[in-house]
Amino acid sequence: MASRKTDKKTTAKNAAPARATATAKKPVKRPGKRETTKRGPIDRLREICLALPEALEVEAWGEPTFRVRNKLFAMHASADTHHGAGREAVWIASNHVAQDMVMRAKPDRYFSPPYVGPAGWIGAWIDRNPPWSEIAELLRDGYRLKAPKRLSATLED
Repeated sequence: MASRKTDKKTTAKNAAPARATATAKKPVKRPGKRETTKRGPIDRLREICLALPEALEVEAWGEPTFRVRNKLFAMHASADTHHGAGREAVWIASNHVAQDMVMRAKPDRYFSPPYVGPAGWIGAWIDRNPPWSEIAELLRDGYRLKAPKRLSATLED
């Protein structure tokens, strides 16, 4: 009987701490409700680039860059740096023929970026309702240019 009394007795060491305030409830996601958070262009760019096999994001020159086996295939250019020149953009690895065709077809959407434009890279504005399907296609083409042949062969068309 004596042992029973000591079991019920609690000491200050093993007593549960008293809660001073009520805990805040976490919001519950309900099926069928659309999420109200708006994704920015950089989030969309990351989603497209990082879905490619072995693609990595590396910060360089103060901007996110996207690489495959350490070869650069795309670079974000933010509006508030000298890379973006006042508008948010992405620079995509390409060749001179594709660069010429894309820039002639839509000069209001695509441009020759500084530094890498003479090498055939394509600049795409991503700040004002960009054509994401076209940009995704250009990003896949840029990836194919830089990725090893066996790795780029795993990419679906």
